[in-house]
Amino acid sequence: MDQKTELKEADFLKLFLKHENALRVFARSLLPSWRNVDDVLQEASIVMWEKLDQLDGEDGFFPWGKTIIRFKCMNLMQKKKNERLVFSETLVNLLADDAEKIDEAEYTWRQNAVGKCLKKLSEQDQQLVMAPYLNHGSVKVLASNQSVSVNSLYKKLGRLRDLLFKCVNSQKALQS
Repeated sequence: MDQKTELKEADFLKLFLKHENALRVFARSLLPSWRNVDDVLQEASIVMWEKLDQLDGEDGFFPWGKTIIRFKCMNLMQKKKNERLVFSETLVNLLADDAEKIDEAEYTWRQNAVGKCLKKLSEQDQQLVMAPYLNHGSVKVLASNQSVSVNSLYKKLGRLRDLLFKCVNSQKALQS
């Protein structure tokens, strides 16, 4: 479908499902929480469906989807600008510009690499690393449950993130 052809519902669903993970990662690079990502992705998918006639073929779906998600992220940030943990519009634009340069294969590779590196950690360390991104647990809750100080758990989280960063980079070096 390189030429301008009318995409049908089945085509849209196929394309959206094919690119959903990469679009989700792109949105997460712009937003501070996964809950916001889910909201933005849902809203963006509706816009994509409504504007499907503007898409110039299947090959353009991912960049087109990223553009819609970028605008939805900006709209959400405007609505939430009075909240404490919201990125500034300038920062979101900088992050979006950087994220626009990453192709879908790189998003998929990064997601797989992080997954492999996470599996190398103990279950307790995995839980700590994921706590800030999941709704069911925060670092403060984990600290309370483990009877340790929040500060020490944040320090441990920093060390674990550094380990993950090094692990992903070493996988990248092996790939090259």
